Amino acid sequence: MRASLAFAAFLVLGMLASGSVSAYFNATYLSTTVFLKNSTTAHVVEGVQVYISNSSISTYNQDRQAFNLSLGSWQRALGGSPYLTQHILNPKSSISNFTFLPGPITPASNGGGYASLTMSYDASNVTSVVSVAPRQFEYTLNNSVFNFVHTASGQSLLPSARLTILVPNGTQVVTIYPLPDFPQPNQFGKYSGTSFSWYSGEPLQNFNFVYITTQTPEQEVVQFFNYVYDNYSALVYALVVLAVAAIAAYIYFRFFR
Repeated sequence: MRASLAFAAFLVLGMLASGSVSAYFNATYLSTTVFLKNSTTAHVVEGVQVYISNSSISTYNQDRQAFNLSLGSWQRALGGSPYLTQHILNPKSSISNFTFLPGPITPASNGGGYASLTMSYDASNVTSVVSVAPRQFEYTLNNSVFNFVHTASGQSLLPSARLTILVPNGTQVVTIYPLPDFPQPNQFGKYSGTSFSWYSGEPLQNFNFVYITTQTPEQEVVQFFNYVYDNYSALVYALVVLAVAAIAAYIYFRFFR
């Protein structure tokens, strides 16, 4: 009896792990948030809202707990929808620190329910940077990183989507085009704040976003040591090892020979 129960449990776990998603999940909305930094790498969080039919709720709850369901499996479950993919990436670079989290279901009034599929990752070379003054750097967003809808005239947002770009505190925004749907400019035509959003169907082929950041002396020092660590850490470690070896050799020959 115990052997039968153990075998049944093994089969159930196998079904969860295999996770062949075949139920009816329909993407209804996309939210892409880009966190720009004082570097050319951006952190991206994307949330895809999906509608789950009443008959597919149990399958969704089962599949979201399976360990080895790939992003491709979920894309197939949405019928190859363009909503569930990385929409911010440099064609010549790669993404890193990717995580994917299917969220719980919120019941809908007309049956079925809604859930959010959340992707989080770092995209490199999203911006280019030049120094314009001591401790001042001008960043320009590379519009070739957009991976939304390819139209005859270029990129545009998906029909039900929102793109939000956040810049570091203290940033001076130089150029924004097209004008964001939120926020509105002040009476002088200037924008304040750190968050800018564009809504459904916005053309992106001539997108232009330029901003300037100013480093404090402390940030400049930290950046310098980060640069040394990232680019010369192996050399530094080798020099330290050589120095320790030289000291050890000196002590040995000085006091034990």
